[in-house]
Amino acid sequence: MIKKIVFLVVLISFSCTEQSTNAPLIEPDDQIDVIDPIDDAIVKCENGFAGDFPCNGYDLLAQLSLDDLDVSNTAVTNLSGNDSWGWTDLENNKEYVLMGLNSGISFVDISEPTAPVVTGFLPTATANSDWRDVKVYNNHAYVVSEASNHGMQVFDLTRLRGVTNPPLVFEADHTYTNFGSAHNIVINTSEGYAYPVGTSRNGTYGGGPLFINIQDPLNPINEGGFANYAHDAQVVTYNGPDTDHAGKEILIGSNENEVVIVDITDKRNPIQLSSISYSNVEYTHQGWFTEDMNYFLLGDELDELRNGGFTRTVVFDFIDLDNPKLHFEHRGVTPAIDHNGYVNNDVFYLANYTGGVRMLDVSNIVSKTMNEIGFFDTTPSSNLASFNGVWNVYPYFESGVIVVSDIESGLFLIRKSQ
Repeated sequence: MIKKIVFLVVLISFSCTEQSTNAPLIEPDDQIDVIDPIDDAIVKCENGFAGDFPCNGYDLLAQLSLDDLDVSNTAVTNLSGNDSWGWTDLENNKEYVLMGLNSGISFVDISEPTAPVVTGFLPTATANSDWRDVKVYNNHAYVVSEASNHGMQVFDLTRLRGVTNPPLVFEADHTYTNFGSAHNIVINTSEGYAYPVGTSRNGTYGGGPLFINIQDPLNPINEGGFANYAHDAQVVTYNGPDTDHAGKEILIGSNENEVVIVDITDKRNPIQLSSISYSNVEYTHQGWFTEDMNYFLLGDELDELRNGGFTRTVVFDFIDLDNPKLHFEHRGVTPAIDHNGYVNNDVFYLANYTGGVRMLDVSNIVSKTMNEIGFFDTTPSSNLASFNGVWNVYPYFESGVIVVSDIESGLFLIRKSQ
C-alpha cells in the first residue's frame, strides 16, 4: 500500500518582543500533503510518451536490464529475455516477478514497484536456451526449457522470504527428469497438475502435453499424456456455458495448425472433443479463454510475417465445446507479430513483440468488437513484423502492477495511469 507522507510544519520565529510577521503562521493542526516518493518516481504517460517509450494510458514504474536480472556472475554473453510470471507470498503479501532469461530465472521483489529488488537467480539446469517458461503452483515455481535434457526444475518460492542480503544464486529443490526438454509448461492450479508441452516429437506422446501430478510439489508423478503435438495450451476446470462438460478438466491446445479441445479429466483416457482451424493458418501459437469461457482468443505467430497486414487475433465461439465456431478476426493497429495473450476481467493483454503490450477491451466481444484501450511500447524504433521486443505479459497482480518481459531490454513494470 502506498503511504502518504504527511508532516507538520510549525514556523515560529522569536524576537525579544513579538513573533515575526515575515512568514505566515501555520497552525499546529494544519497538514501539508507532500508528493509520495513512489509516485514521484513514476514516469507518467504524458502526451503519448513515458520517457522514451510510446504509450497510451499506462505509466512506467521501473525497468531492469538483462544484466541487472542475471546475477549469477557467469559472464553470459548475448543475454536474452523470454517468459515471465508472478507469485504473491500470502504470508506477507509481497509480490514477486519470475523473469525468464536464456540463462535461467530471475526472482524480483516488486513490493516497492518503483524500486524492484532482484532477490535471487536460478540458473538453467543444463545449457542456455532462448526458450524458457515458468509457472507457479502452491508456492513453487516450475521451470522448463528447450535446453537439452533440462527437464522440469522445481523451486520453493518461500525461500525468497529469508533473503536478507540479496541477490542469491539458488539451486533447484528438485529437477524432474522424466522428459528431456519442453517448449512451455501449463499448470491448472485448481487441480494440481502440470502439463509440459512441446516436448520431443520422438517421445511417447509426440510432443503432446504430458500429465504430471504436482499436488506434492517436490514429488511429481507422471500420469500419462495426450498424443498430439501442442506448442502451447490452456487447461481449466470448466465452468463455462456448455453444461455437458461442467466440472471437467479441459485442455485447449494450440497445435501449430489447429486448436484442439480435449477432456483430460481421466488422465488414463483423454478424449478429444473437437478441433477447429481457420483461414491463412501459418502457426497456431497461443490462446486464452474470456472470463466467461464463451470465447477463445488465439494468436497465429507467423501470419503477420508471411502474409502481411496488421496484427491478427482469431476469436472462436466456444459456447459448445463439441462444436466450436469461428466468431470473427480482429486486426490491431500495427504490423507487429502477436505472441502471448491473457485475459483479466474484460481486458485482453497481448504481448505484441515490437508493438509492445496492447490492451484490448473484450466486453463487447459477443458483438464481434474488440477495442484497443491502451498500450505500452518497449521498442520505440520499430513496429515491424520481427521477433524483437515483448515476449510476455503478466497482468494478475492485485496491486495492478503489470509485468512486461522484453527479449532485448529486460523487465518493465507498468501500471494503468491514475
